[in-house]
Amino acid sequence: MLRQLQFLNLAHWSSAGVTSLRVVIIALAAWVLVRVVQRLIRLFRERVTRGIDDPEVLKRAQTLAQVFRYVAAVVIMVIAATLILGELGVAVAPILGAAGVVGLAVGFGAQSLVKDYFTGFFILIENQMRQGDVVEIAGKSGLIEEITLRHVRLRDYDGNVHYVANSLITTVTNMSRGFAHAVVDVGVAYRENVDEVFEVMREVGAELRADPVFGAKIAGELEIAGVERWAESAVILRCRFTVRPLEQWNVRREYLRRLKRAFDARGIEIPVPHVAVVLDASKVKGAE
Repeated sequence: MLRQLQFLNLAHWSSAGVTSLRVVIIALAAWVLVRVVQRLIRLFRERVTRGIDDPEVLKRAQTLAQVFRYVAAVVIMVIAATLILGELGVAVAPILGAAGVVGLAVGFGAQSLVKDYFTGFFILIENQMRQGDVVEIAGKSGLIEEITLRHVRLRDYDGNVHYVANSLITTVTNMSRGFAHAVVDVGVAYRENVDEVFEVMREVGAELRADPVFGAKIAGELEIAGVERWAESAVILRCRFTVRPLEQWNVRREYLRRLKRAFDARGIEIPVPHVAVVLDASKVKGAE
């Protein structure tokens, strides 16, 4: 009897040890498979984009590769979890059936989550935005650091990180496609000759285009729209450059810097807001 108990105990521990070993092997194999698949996706992306210099194509390939790596990892982990449950003696079929029933109950509360994934899928398929683009979505703007089927991660100019759920995205304003316009509004005093100011603006624009650094960022001549409006203390003149994507801010700042220097050299006044007080002497005497 004692020998039988010892045998049963040994068999029990032996069976538990084999099960534990199988669980460890499945978990380890899943981890290795995730790493291998992600590496293969990365190598495939590098091979497909080899010799391609178009930044638009490169950014799209990077975005899709990142999403595929994420999806592959989720699928492998789900399969591994199912196998581990089977090794532990847990019946998977009833769990899946119960999950279907519970899913119907939870589905009403998880509609936004489902919408996140559907919206994320169509954003990627329609190529609305990619990693590295500067966009404005759901009231937030910044550089896209990551796009998943669940959310978009933005970093704004101040360094703040925003996680925007895909279900909240109804309109995408992409500032990184094809070309951009560096729009510049310049205010000069009312006494200045507007035509002479236009000539100075053109000279500074030509100088900026001839610059070895900024010239490569500008795609065309300076376009002067004309007088935009009459402000309280200045005449507002508007112009713009057609520039490469994401270069509009750098070009605008440099143009304003050089234009200020040119205005100072020509004696063109850039007015500041002021208030003129006019006293009517007759009314002042009457008040006395």
